[in-house]
Amino acid sequence: MAQPSAALKKSFPRRLARNYRQNPYIYWMALPVVLYYLLFHYLPMFGIVIAFQNFRPARGVFGSQWVGMQNFQDFFRSPFAPRLIRNTILINVYSILWGFPAPILLALMLNEVRASAYKRVIQTVSYMPHFISLVVICGMIKEFSLINGLFNDVRAFFGLERVGILSEAKMFRTVYIASGIWQQIGWGSIIYLATLAGADPNLYEAAVIDGANRFQRIIHVTLPVLVPLIVMQFILRMGQMMNVGSEKIILLYTPLTYETGDVISSYVYRRGLQETKYSLGTAIGLFNSLINMCLVVGTNALSRKVLDESLW
Repeated sequence: MAQPSAALKKSFPRRLARNYRQNPYIYWMALPVVLYYLLFHYLPMFGIVIAFQNFRPARGVFGSQWVGMQNFQDFFRSPFAPRLIRNTILINVYSILWGFPAPILLALMLNEVRASAYKRVIQTVSYMPHFISLVVICGMIKEFSLINGLFNDVRAFFGLERVGILSEAKMFRTVYIASGIWQQIGWGSIIYLATLAGADPNLYEAAVIDGANRFQRIIHVTLPVLVPLIVMQFILRMGQMMNVGSEKIILLYTPLTYETGDVISSYVYRRGLQETKYSLGTAIGLFNSLINMCLVVGTNALSRKVLDESLW
């Protein structure tokens, strides 16, 4: 068995060189992407070591004191750790429950629209929020959430009391998730619409001949076309289960909403950057990455076993 393996190893450089001579431009096009990941994703992994140190910038990585698991213990012993983990998980769970199906439903509805002009208008309008700066989005949300803002005007129309929405801890998650759906639903539907554009029209014709109505065609023809993509997107989304974008949280939350809005990433920003606790911030980030990796691997294995669909 060793000989074929050795022959394969010897032939690989030759095949690579031959492939490069045949397709040199493809390799040159791929070079910036490869360099980007090497410089900004793989090379910085060396910095993980400071999670196990009492890192001091003046001493550097090699001169800082080694403390082992102390930073992890400090985080889990912190009175804020249960709240941070709970808020992070809940925001992600609610985002998956409400936000993950939203672009799929929009793509299904747009796929059924036959008036091309109307369809293009809806697509353009739904895509636009994605291209608005997050700072502008958060500024709009703050303005709309004022006592005399748009959201309170809607509440007053239905006879509800005007409140400071972003000052109410119980409303923070709703505002965060709803605004995220509004901002990303159109952009997220593009990949599903592209998949549906490549669906075999003979399947729809066969379903019509069999007497299937529009709803039945969606259930039995359109959705099965999307299932592999949905599974792949869901597995990738599970890999972000312990991550919540700190930028939007920091722009929207206040000490009054820490109870429901303070998440791990915003805590890392305050302690790791503002208070220069670099080792603690790195330790928390490493903890997040390990949990996310386990979730991706577990979700992929479960999907392969139950649905026979997986990323690998």
